[in-house]
Amino acid sequence: VQLQASGGGLVQAGGSLRLSCTVSGSTYVLSSIGWYRQAPGKQRDLVARVSSNGVTDYQDSVRGRFTTSRENAKERVYLHLQMNSLKSEDTAVYYCNADGEVVHGFATRPFNIWGQGTLVTVSS
Repeated sequence: VQLQASGGGLVQAGGSLRLSCTVSGSTYVLSSIGWYRQAPGKQRDLVARVSSNGVTDYQDSVRGRFTTSRENAKERVYLHLQMNSLKSEDTAVYYCNADGEVVHGFATRPFNIWGQGTLVTVSS
């Protein structure tokens, strides 16, 4: 199972960006998938995470400005993060993370993987 993040870039404060996380690979069952971010000199924090029942948990600072949407396609799952009303404090490297189980016949193996980061820079 692999994760690929895309969509970062430079935007002015008040602008919008859309990040996408693509999950691909062998047969798997996703438990949850989400976005995290890490600003320079700070720890990696949750931005938004979608649980297996479709409920999204947002960090308080982004609630009302960021929205997740999940898209299922053949052998792919996409988690988009629409970011509106961006602020300078949203500047960070954004990472997607997913956990679940890989299925091999009657056997399963849990996984928890990270995609590569994508840089979001918000200029004030």
